[in-house]
Parts: sequence; C-alpha cells; structure tokens
Amino acid sequence: MSRPLIGITAYFEAARWDVWVREAVLSPPAYAKAVERAGGAPVVLPPLNPHAVDDYVRGLRGVVLTGGVEVGGAAYGGEQDERVPAAQPQRDRFELALARAAVRAEVPILGISRGMHLLNVAQGGTLIPWLPEMLENDRHAEPATPHRIQVSVSSKLGKAVGDHVEVVAPHTQSVRRLGTGLLAVAWADDQIVEGIELQGHRFAVGVQWHPERGDDNGLFDALVEAAR
Repeated sequence: MSRPLIGITAYFEAARWDVWVREAVLSPPAYAKAVERAGGAPVVLPPLNPHAVDDYVRGLRGVVLTGGVEVGGAAYGGEQDERVPAAQPQRDRFELALARAAVRAEVPILGISRGMHLLNVAQGGTLIPWLPEMLENDRHAEPATPHRIQVSVSSKLGKAVGDHVEVVAPHTQSVRRLGTGLLAVAWADDQIVEGIELQGHRFAVGVQWHPERGDDNGLFDALVEAAR
C-alpha cells in the first residue's frame, strides 16, 4: 500500500552551512519522523504563494500545521502584543489559506501549538494575545512544568490519546473565541482550551502541545489513518 503524502508547514529563517548564510526553508525533523512512523510520506511545504494552496491540497492526503512564532494579531483583527515575538505575515497568509483549502477539500488536518491557533483563526476565531496577563500567573508559560490535560473521550482527539494526557507545553497565547464549527475537546485544569476539532470534518484536530516530541505517536497515527 502506498504511503499517503502528508504536507508539513515550514518557515523561512537564516541558516548556515559551511561558510554560507542563506535564507532557508526550515522544519524540525520531529514532525517528518512522526509522520513517517505513522505510515505517511512527509513533504515539507515552503510558505510561498497563498494562491497555490489549492494545487497543494489536490496533491496531498493530509496536512500538519506546525508550531513556531505565534499567529499575528492582524490575522484575527487583534493588536500585536509587544511581548510576543514579531509576527511572520507571509507564513500567516500562506498557512491560513492552506488551512481553509484543506477544510473545504476535507483533507485531514493536525494543528500543533501555533497550528491549533492557526486553525482556529482560519475558521474565524480569535486568540488571547498574552495569557499570563489574563490569568494573572505564568503557569502555562513554564518551560519544564508538566500539566494534566483532560480530553473529551467522545472526540477524535480522545479516541487517539485517551481521556487525559500529561504534557509539557509552554505557551503565552491561547484560544479566546472558537471559530465556526470548532469545538473545544481538551482543557487544562483552569479551563484554558488545549484541544479543538472541527465538527463534521473527516479529521481536523488542533492541540496546544507537541505530540511529535513525545513517545505516543497516536495523533499522527490517527491523521495518517484518516488520510488513507
């Protein structure tokens, strides 16, 4: 059986090899390795022309919206908080168009961290620009503190990972208003949304944490199974 092609979003950054420093398309290898372990064929997608996304979607069987710099406030009609790293508008435009095209085409989607936020914004949702200020604490931003996430067992996410998961997932932004058709399906103990999915779609799931960094490949298995 042929492996389904799974697109993995990437970003432009300066990279060095030998004596050269050039702009490069970068993607942490953990995403591609997780897709391959699940039986998919990973393909890295450079954030170029948003008008080409329909061509991408026609050739792909699934999409991973990866982590990285937070979605810029301009993408959802908000202000850019000065405490957040500068937005990457080119990447935002490309990935928003890609997410919307994948939703229209019923192509399976897994959004990870920034990717969850991107999926929410693509569906018309908004974000909390600086979570520590709203909560009056920075517990979600702690880089090495695990916390327990409760998951709806009836959701696609719950079927992939079970009714709870322990994660280390520092973040300073979060979902505020859910986009059209999206449901919250996972929560921290303070009710901050940690997982979402799109009703009626074959598989469109977003999570706040990074499953590609853990030992449980269940979410990628579920993505690739839906892609088949």
